[in-house]
Amino acid sequence: MLRVIRRLCGPTLTHSSSETRYIKVEVINGKNIKVPSGRIPAGIYVSIDVDSNRRWKSAISVLSSDESVAWGDTVTPSSHASPKLSVEIRASFEADRMLGRGEVIGKLKIRWDELLDHGDEPFDLLFPPVHDVHPSLTLKATVVHACDNENDVLSDPLTDCEMARDTDAGHAQFAKYVTSENVSHLNDAVEHFQLVLDQTPRHPDHPLSLYNLTKALTWRHNKKSTAADIREAAQICHELLPLCPEGTCLCSIMAGVDHVIGGCNELPIDASDEGIHLRRVVLELCPLGQQLRPRALDKLSWALSLRFEQHGSIDDLDTSIQLGREAVSLCPEGHADRDYYLNNLAFSLKLRFNHQRKPNDLDEAIFLYEEALSLRPVGHKYRDTSLDNLGLALIARFNKRGDIDDITRAVGLYREALTLRPPGHPSRDITLNNLALALKTRYNKLHVIEDLKEGIDWYRESLRLKRHDDPERHVYLHNLSSALCSRFMQTQENEDVEEAITLCQDSLAVLSSLHPARYFSYMWLQEAYLSRYRILHDPADLALATENFRLASRHPTQGFPERIILASNWTVAAERHGHVSALEAYSTFFELLDAHLATRSSATSRREAAAAFRDISRLPVDAASCATRRAKIRQAVELVEQGRGQQWSLASRLRTPVEDLESANPTLARNYLELSKRVSNAAQSSATITDTAAADRAATEYRRLTRQWEVVVAEIRDLRAFSRFLLPPSYQDLQAAARQGPVIILIASQYSCSAIIVPTSGDPHHVPLPSVTLVDLTNLKDRFARAIRQASRMNRTESRTDLIVLSRIIWEEIMLPIVNVLELVLKPKRRSRIWLYPTAAFTSIPLHAANPFLTKPDRSKEPCLEDLYICSYTPTLSALVRSRRLMKERVPPSFVAIGQGQPGTGKGKALLAVDSELELVHKLVPATANRTTIYGDAATQAGALDALQQNTWVHLACHGKQDRTQPYNSHFVMRDEHLTLLDIMERDIPRAEFAFLSACHTAVGDEETPDEVIHLAAGLQFSGFKSVIGTLWEVDDSVAKHVVEAFYKYMFNMKEDGVMDCTKAAWALNCATHAVKTKVPLEQRMVFIHIGV
Repeated sequence: MLRVIRRLCGPTLTHSSSETRYIKVEVINGKNIKVPSGRIPAGIYVSIDVDSNRRWKSAISVLSSDESVAWGDTVTPSSHASPKLSVEIRASFEADRMLGRGEVIGKLKIRWDELLDHGDEPFDLLFPPVHDVHPSLTLKATVVHACDNENDVLSDPLTDCEMARDTDAGHAQFAKYVTSENVSHLNDAVEHFQLVLDQTPRHPDHPLSLYNLTKALTWRHNKKSTAADIREAAQICHELLPLCPEGTCLCSIMAGVDHVIGGCNELPIDASDEGIHLRRVVLELCPLGQQLRPRALDKLSWALSLRFEQHGSIDDLDTSIQLGREAVSLCPEGHADRDYYLNNLAFSLKLRFNHQRKPNDLDEAIFLYEEALSLRPVGHKYRDTSLDNLGLALIARFNKRGDIDDITRAVGLYREALTLRPPGHPSRDITLNNLALALKTRYNKLHVIEDLKEGIDWYRESLRLKRHDDPERHVYLHNLSSALCSRFMQTQENEDVEEAITLCQDSLAVLSSLHPARYFSYMWLQEAYLSRYRILHDPADLALATENFRLASRHPTQGFPERIILASNWTVAAERHGHVSALEAYSTFFELLDAHLATRSSATSRREAAAAFRDISRLPVDAASCATRRAKIRQAVELVEQGRGQQWSLASRLRTPVEDLESANPTLARNYLELSKRVSNAAQSSATITDTAAADRAATEYRRLTRQWEVVVAEIRDLRAFSRFLLPPSYQDLQAAARQGPVIILIASQYSCSAIIVPTSGDPHHVPLPSVTLVDLTNLKDRFARAIRQASRMNRTESRTDLIVLSRIIWEEIMLPIVNVLELVLKPKRRSRIWLYPTAAFTSIPLHAANPFLTKPDRSKEPCLEDLYICSYTPTLSALVRSRRLMKERVPPSFVAIGQGQPGTGKGKALLAVDSELELVHKLVPATANRTTIYGDAATQAGALDALQQNTWVHLACHGKQDRTQPYNSHFVMRDEHLTLLDIMERDIPRAEFAFLSACHTAVGDEETPDEVIHLAAGLQFSGFKSVIGTLWEVDDSVAKHVVEAFYKYMFNMKEDGVMDCTKAAWALNCATHAVKTKVPLEQRMVFIHIGV
């Protein structure tokens, strides 16, 4: 203990003619020191009045556990200043610097003579008892005849005196409250401390005044449970913390804010902005290592998840999950509260699954719920909660994957939970509702009527138990309404559907206009009206169902997945019942899907998000079919384009040239380009993240950047000439794709199959294909696959009878009606260019190979499609428009041939003809081009990527593999790592021109989402190659070289001085396949297709 020696000398006083006497008083220690109020002081000090104007104070020393204090301080007053020595023992509630005088522990006056009676020996001075014990001071007094430090005591300023008086009054009232527990004293203490605070905004004692008020507010909260007091205390602590530097006494005092944090943690969760601000304040009071940090994290997480449920902001939910993860990480296995935090994190993940349909969120939620349940064995007071929560997650997984074990187990969990919540239990209604939900869900799958009846009974009972003012009552209303609709469809009892409608209307009446749950009210209302329409066929019910489809799908605070599914159901209902809203339903679906996919930061996650919706591949063609059946052919073109290739559309909008915008508004153009780059970079970096928490943070950052990007795009659209900037293109925009020849869109829908010819100018032409159905096309596709496999086992001279038959079917059933329109209406020149734009089942059929295989009477051959026209393909109209636009940026050509014939163990058989193919290509490429060849050990993933970026023309000879389940993993086989489609997509190569993919399966799409045209050739086109030759199935490298040789000979015709023009590729391929008929079998000629300009 450091002992501070303080000296104070009084003035020289003269009584008559006698000499002034000074008495040196040493305050040695104190014993039996108890604070009357029972509060814990910062320290104890002794106060001695020097005269009527001045007072001496000892150092503030810490009170030991044995109720003793040590000082060793000295004061030297004059005995003539007053007849008695006034001594006080006081408790200070501020360390070092004091704002007031604190609380009196003992006070007495002693005559000077009594003080000197003990000679030079220490003696004890007893004070009146506190809690039946006499405090005492050990003093030593001696007479001295001189004082050398007369000016040691200075009077305090007047304002300090006012602050001191108010502070002391506050402490005094505080002490009275402790002994009397009369709240009025505590109210007075708060009032006095507030007065002090008002006087110290810039005063050095401002932190002390904050601390005193915090203590009083906290005590009043403990007495009255006034939420406002503990909230204010937390705000003051938040203000006080930065004012308490490390190592100071105030810092040690602030280590005791646990009671403030604890008080806030006991408050009900408030999802308002103010409530969440308080939770953020409390979290800042809990640095890493603070024992209450997990609870503070959890409380803020819970408040954010509640605000998400009320307002639907996904950022709130993402932040909630991040906070929940940290809380769980701070509570390792064995921690007493781990089950609590596991449960709450799982709840937030399940909530996000409901909103975004990310399968990983649901799987993780179930895993966490399972662990929480294992930590709550039979007899645990919260086991019922875990049973309920796990059951809901299992129901969600059953709805997703259809495993009957999940729903059976969910029913079992709820039956157990119900035994733990007997009649009278405050949460019995929740378990009843959830059990009913599980039974209703199982009924939807197995159609056991007993499940539905029991479910309705439990729904009614749970609704009866739910208070009318309960904020969750709408959930119960929705669920009972749904069950009644199901029973109505079984029994056709009108009372059920009438009650279902009333229940949904009741739920709407209690929900605010933007409450996310209004979506479910609209959804179940449309279900009720549609159910009644199906039985009674009243057009008014169909109109009401449609209006609620519309309201639900456009409800802004509900998640995209729910609304997308509903819009899909709307299209089905409108088609089935012939309602005029069908086209609106399709458009709504595409808009919602585009917005949903835009929230995903990587191409892979976008594809997974799209594939999560069943039958998504049918919507673009069904929409186009719907429009054609209503004679809205232009709209059919717009819809099929909007629905197809959304992966490319979302990515390419970040690569849109802005030359016109740069002229009109350079600043806006610069902002747009910069944000587009940042969004694109964020998307690429997120694709490699495997850590779940890091992925969540990356997704949040991606959305933040995307919102900024969208603001800039909105500003651009406000400019008069840019109102449709990045919006789905109109027919007029799309018609630019047909500038060099008509584009033929082939639509394969469950409702109709047809073609639309987009001409160079004017309206599109609709060509019905009445003899073709979707089933026919599926069969034709399968037959082609079998015929190709069979042909691959035949020798070159054998007749490909099956392929000839199938090519004839393509000609007669599909292409001949189209050719007739071309010949009779559009009248293009013979051997002019046409583009084929297949959709759905058409994408797996070699349409360019259509051939009548007939001989005319004069023994000449009937012309096939490729005799009449130079055929190319395009994945979308927008892709063709984009490639043509980029053709303006041409640079001197450079050519690279990349070959890998020895891919290594496990990567495919050796391709023996690759080296000779590369040598051949090198010879045929004009010497004027900068030619490079990469092969063998140099043909690596990195080497190939670098070559793609450095050259404008590329020839790839290697194994190509289409991954039908994860198309972004489709790849070219290199020496080390695969060169994947994702690798290629992440490179922007705007000046690239031509690529020849002499590899297998480079132009075959994805089975799950065929209308997304995700294949290697499309990936190269998206990355910047304007003209691409790809393959539909396996290539025999021993014969493919004949096609390659003939192609390049035509491509670089020496008569034209070897001019490298990528727009000649389609013509060169057409000529090459005709030229090698005697050398190359049919399936190896039709395997090659041209894509692009």
